[in-house]
Amino acid sequence: MEVLHPRCAGLDVHKDSVVAAIRLAANGEPKTEVRTFSTTTPGVLALSDWLSHHACTHIAMEATGVYWKPVWHILADDTFTLILTNPAHVKNVPGRKTDVADALWLADLLAHGLIRASFVPEPATQAMRGLLRTRKQLVREQASHIQRIQKTLEDANIKLASILTDIMGLSGRALLKALIEGETDPDHLVKLIDRRVKASPEQRHAALCGRVSDHHRFLLRLHLRQIDMLNEAVAEIDQRVESDLDPFRAALRLLCSIPGIGELSAQVIVSEIGIDMSRFPTAGHLISWAGMCPRNDESAGKRRSKRLRKGAPWLKATLIQCAVSAAKKKTSYLHAQFKRLCQRHGPKKAFCAVAASILTAIYHMLRDGTFYQDLGADYFHKGTAYAQARKLAQRIAKLGFDCSITPKAEEEAVSV
Repeated sequence: MEVLHPRCAGLDVHKDSVVAAIRLAANGEPKTEVRTFSTTTPGVLALSDWLSHHACTHIAMEATGVYWKPVWHILADDTFTLILTNPAHVKNVPGRKTDVADALWLADLLAHGLIRASFVPEPATQAMRGLLRTRKQLVREQASHIQRIQKTLEDANIKLASILTDIMGLSGRALLKALIEGETDPDHLVKLIDRRVKASPEQRHAALCGRVSDHHRFLLRLHLRQIDMLNEAVAEIDQRVESDLDPFRAALRLLCSIPGIGELSAQVIVSEIGIDMSRFPTAGHLISWAGMCPRNDESAGKRRSKRLRKGAPWLKATLIQCAVSAAKKKTSYLHAQFKRLCQRHGPKKAFCAVAASILTAIYHMLRDGTFYQDLGADYFHKGTAYAQARKLAQRIAKLGFDCSITPKAEEEAVSV
């Protein structure tokens, strides 16, 4: 097999150590050498010097949790070409797994060009990705605390969620504060509810007749304090994101022109895929990387599964949310696509198809620097009049009726 990289190395990265194997191809048999280094900064710097001394040009490592990142950052300061790979794509022969064997196996695969590189964005995009992923996690923690507040209220037989859409809204917070301070009189609590709440006075009074103990007040105070702290943390992240947005503002303006994508969703999408689309040869490669297309699962000529591939979970969740919002905007191509596919495949697959269309548009917009141009709600009905009539006739025929098409300009009839 042809050797593409004669001087390369494979790294097996762990928490406290990294096993490095260099492969130097000469006229005869390739020479290999293996050493173990510490993952501390001095240890990784020594690894970089050792690789430079042997004039290695390409280095491959597996994505092992978070442990590969500091090694990557330090080696990236040198002139090496770094390649990150999915461990599932480079598994060694079963029963022969050691750290040294793994490092040599990576080096051998890399030398022959058999490693498919994973997408690693530039440092600015990585920083934005870290901030927005942390923000998402904090929002999820907020939702968990709200659910715990709801559970505590139900335990005290306070049916707040039965009369309020959002228990953390203006009326909900006023009621929670009063309950924490020891107020239990339903007549007084009812006065704290906004008059625009649709529940009747009788329903409000009955929902607030509960038995709140000191234990319930303690839990409500604890969870409400955590929610306020998380709100402050989210606000700090939003400030930091806003101060670091300068390299991405032009891309964000483009993405916000797509129906269903807001400012926050655009920031998440850009932080996940970056703004340089040259790393993806086509829009299909980007969709496959994101996991927005069916996986290949075929045997004996039969498709066994059409489930979506495992891709970028943070990006996929955001795209589905954007697709749900875009499908609600009438007189748009995305709405027409959703309605067309929903009839045949159901709403879940239709939303996934809309999300893939949004990602396809994003790819071309970022690549070409153009704004979104909607194809129109009548895109799927722009065929000739005869083609539309034939499709309608076929649908009538499926219902069990005979139908024929007779053009006005011609006497010949077309039967279906």
